[in-house]
Amino acid sequence: MDLDAVADELYALRPEDFTAARASAVAAARTAGDRELAERIGALRKPSLAAWASNLLVRSRPGEVEPLLRLGEGLRRAHQDLDGTQLRELSRRQHALIRALSAQARQLAKEAGHPIGESVQREVETTLHAVLADPDAARAWASGRLTKPLSATVGFPAAAEGARPQRPTPPEAPARPDRKADEQRRRRLAEARRDAEEAERELRTRKDEAAAAGQAAEEAKRQVERLQRRVDELTGELERTRGEHQQARFAERSARERAREADRRLREADRRATTAAARLDRLTSS
Repeated sequence: MDLDAVADELYALRPEDFTAARASAVAAARTAGDRELAERIGALRKPSLAAWASNLLVRSRPGEVEPLLRLGEGLRRAHQDLDGTQLRELSRRQHALIRALSAQARQLAKEAGHPIGESVQREVETTLHAVLADPDAARAWASGRLTKPLSATVGFPAAAEGARPQRPTPPEAPARPDRKADEQRRRRLAEARRDAEEAERELRTRKDEAAAAGQAAEEAKRQVERLQRRVDELTGELERTRGEHQQARFAERSARERAREADRRLREADRRATTAAARLDRLTSS
């Protein structure tokens, strides 16, 4: 038993299951004689509902983690050098990705049997904004062990406000162009654009996959309904056939009874005819 393994297991649980599982792990560590580990496990904090949903997104959708981290890195590198128009475009992509991921987190929470409301979903979105803006927040989120929602300590005000970034210049004269700085700025801008485009492509792919899965689920539902109707039809037909079979068996028994009765009467009539013929012969001979 080690702390990382226990923490991974605990933070994969639903919030209401966390405390009991932590107590069990603490007891197991004490039984094993590792008092220090028991204390460290006991210090692990139960996640809030928004933190749990954020952890669930990381654990259930590992393919979504890297694109968001790369987009955040690109935005942070490009922030100081981009003009307002470019920042607004990247901000639009950023918000679209965050909305999609927060919606996924809400769906995952529902599938896990613990639906979240609008306020908790907004806390998840705030956490994702922090992931883009703050590398420390990004690392904490990617660990899948959040205990509370994150808030950005570094933001993108120029993108949010639609303003151009401010570049300080000496009061006595404008700064001379720096070709090396311009080249670095262009490289960072190109890299940020590539990261943003890759994240957007990833988002489109996930949307297509979700749409295809939804369509397959709907078709499967329709197939189940068709088969259920067929089962109902066959069940009704089976019941009717059973009734007809029972009637046929009853008719067969009745026919056999009538045949036996007719045979008995035939034998009786034959005996009477034989007796009458013999009597006639005797009377004729005498």
